[in-house]
Order: sequence, then structure tokens, then C-alpha cells
Amino acid sequence: MLRLAAKPRSARDMLSISPSTNFILNVLMVICVILTLAPFYIIIITSVTSEQSLIQNGYRLWPEEFSLNAYTYLFREGSIVITAYRNTIISTLAGTVLTLILVTFYAYPLSRPNFRFSTFFTFFAFFTMLFGGGLVAYYMVMRQILQIQNTIWALFLPSAFSPFWVFVLRTYIKTNIPDELIEAARIDGASEWRILFQIVMPLSVPGLATISLFSAIGIWNNFFNVLLLVDKVELYNLQYMIYSTLNNIRFLLENASRMQGVVNLSELPSQTFRMAMAVVTIGPIVLAYPFFQRYFVRGLTIGAIKG
Repeated sequence: MLRLAAKPRSARDMLSISPSTNFILNVLMVICVILTLAPFYIIIITSVTSEQSLIQNGYRLWPEEFSLNAYTYLFREGSIVITAYRNTIISTLAGTVLTLILVTFYAYPLSRPNFRFSTFFTFFAFFTMLFGGGLVAYYMVMRQILQIQNTIWALFLPSAFSPFWVFVLRTYIKTNIPDELIEAARIDGASEWRILFQIVMPLSVPGLATISLFSAIGIWNNFFNVLLLVDKVELYNLQYMIYSTLNNIRFLLENASRMQGVVNLSELPSQTFRMAMAVVTIGPIVLAYPFFQRYFVRGLTIGAIKG
């Protein structure tokens, strides 16, 4: 008897998994999600727990006694937190926009094969990734040349450019925007500025969104520039305000015996205040991430082989 030839398996059949394997993978993913969200849950629950209950009972999945004293202390009248929040939001938005402008203007010429000085500027950017001028040179440039100390510029200008982002965007443009499209637009009479703003940038949204996310998180979490360049309290950003406030609370607690009658330490939150500060700090970033997620995933696959 003649045997029938085995039917070749399709690509979909080769990539499919068995129901048991699918179940195990789903269980593992659920466990990973729970382990990821558990710290956030504990932080939020601790922030709404009274300080005395936390000291007596420790960390719990459900608070023994609810209290909003940490948030009340955080946003009390005249608190520097509101000013720091305003400074952080302004610097993050302005810094992200400035980052997109600078990185795009640097990366787009490097992506063009007919740019005469592409090798020089590529090496110039790459060299700064390997070697830096050091803290003293950085300090002198910011204070004596740019003179941005004690200004809102100090919160975002030093962090508004990175050679790594330049290479990310350049790679994205080269691998996802065909040269023929740009040449066709140039033949139709489009200028370089029109090609950049009406063709390249709309097609580079995933790459730009990835850079925006990294830039926004970096500026939001930056406190080193404030530590080095800002002396005025009204210009503190959120991260440095947290640092200075926690140091003040630690000082009061360590010198409690000397401060009797001056400060009511029983009403001064410590652990719950830290958790409240964590919630206030990470809240906007956590809420903003889902809007960038689809672009962020596509941006991470820049340069990948396409089928």
C-alpha cells in the first residue's frame, strides 16, 4: 500500500502550544503580576495606616486603624510639596519637549546616507557616551558658563539630551522609513523641514514615544541637579523635597529628648509619611505609562528582523 505523504505543518501550528502548557504559563503570569503589584498595594495600605498602629502591629495587608495624617501632614497649608509638585511637572513637560526637539534634530541628519559629516557627528556623540568631563567640569559649565543655578532651567536642561536616545531614534528612522519615500518627497519639491515634520516625525511616533517616556521618568526622578545647582527652597523639585523632608523628620526623631515641648513628636508621622510620599511620587508616572505602553513595546523592538 502506498503511504500518503504527511501534511506539512503550518507556521501557526508550529507556534501553537498545548492547553496544559498554556494553563501553566497563565498561572505563572498571574503569580508574576501579583508579586509585582504586592509592593504597591502594601505602600498604599501603609500610607493610610496610623503611625501608632503601624508601630504596634507592623505591616498588614489591611490596616488595623485607618488614618490620613500622613497625607494631611504632606499637604498641610503652606506645604512645600505643592510648590515642588508644580516645579516637577513644569520641568518634566518642558524637559521632555526639549529632549524631543534636540534628539530629533541630531538623529535625523545622521540617518540620511547623503549627510557629509555623519561619521564625525556619530563619533562625537558616541565618544561622550564613553568618556565624561567629571563632576568638577560639569559643575563649572552649569554655574559659570550656562549660569542656570537657582533657575527652573537647572531642573531639566542638564538632562535634556542623551547620545543613547540619538542612536535609538536614528536606528528607528533608518530601519522603518524607506529612503525611497524621502526621495519621492524631495522630487515632489518638499524641503528638508517639511520632510522632517510631515513625513519622518509622524512615522516615528513609536520611537519618539519611547524617548519621551525615558526622558520624562529621568527628569521626574532626578534630584542630583537640584542638590548641585539649586539653593532656593521655592525651586525644589519633588524628589529633592522628599529627601530634605525625610532628613528633617529623621533629625527630629533622633533628637526627640532635646525637643520636648517644642515639637509634638506624637503627631509626627515617619514610616507612613514615607509611604505617602512614595504614592504621591510614583502616582503620575504609573498613570501615564499605559498611554505609552503600545509605543514603548514597539520602540523596544527597534532594529528587529521583520518577517
